[in-house]
Amino acid sequence: MTNTSLDPSEIARYARHIILPELGGAGQQKLKAARVLVIGAGGLGAPVLQYLAAAGVGTLGIVDDDVVSLSNLQRQVIHQTADIGQAKVDSASATIGALNPHVAVEPHPFRLAPDNAEALFVQYDLVIDGSDNFDTRYLAADTAASTGIPLVTGAVGRFDGSLTVLMPYRNGKDGVPNPSYRDLFPEPPPPGVVPSCAEAGIIGALTGVIGTLQAMEAIKVIAGIGEPLVGRLLMYDALSAQFSTIRYRRRGTDKAD
Repeated sequence: MTNTSLDPSEIARYARHIILPELGGAGQQKLKAARVLVIGAGGLGAPVLQYLAAAGVGTLGIVDDDVVSLSNLQRQVIHQTADIGQAKVDSASATIGALNPHVAVEPHPFRLAPDNAEALFVQYDLVIDGSDNFDTRYLAADTAASTGIPLVTGAVGRFDGSLTVLMPYRNGKDGVPNPSYRDLFPEPPPPGVVPSCAEAGIIGALTGVIGTLQAMEAIKVIAGIGEPLVGRLLMYDALSAQFSTIRYRRRGTDKAD
């Protein structure tokens, strides 16, 4: 059984958390006990990993098969110029270790695939999807749903981003099953319809906004505080500095409002 007691250095480190009545010492212990898997150590994964490490999440798994390149550094702030050519899981692990030595990192230097997703997911309490392609997003959502693991999923493009929290294996307060990713996006778009970041470009700070929001949602789910974005898609337009939210429901129930 994991030791979730906080030593004096941890109490000092997390003091601003512990004095929050909504979180407190009990919530901080929940964070310490948590095992979170982050898909991708890129634009979204970078702030997710940094803020969850700073928050004291006890174990962070990172699945990514890529290496750091110069063009990554405009947004993937967990990596440094000296890390170019290094595996992203190793670069991210080193940064996390320097930030918070109380956090254990489990690197998975491979690509998430149908033949490894389930075995990987069941090792963790919560998954955060920071991937940049539809195949991985749908695989992550389907696997999290089938294994009963909460998923915080986000996406960015150019100047816009969005995120939601998925728990389709549970019922909502109204007794109706929570919606799945496919209730929101039934099928991925045809190949080539949505350009990649490399093709269309992306403003770097946008990934920080959405990734940090993903970390916040993960903390809420782990600590059992607030109202996570279940059945709600939060959207952000960076150029107009506007947030908007749409509600969505399980297909076959009442229409989204």
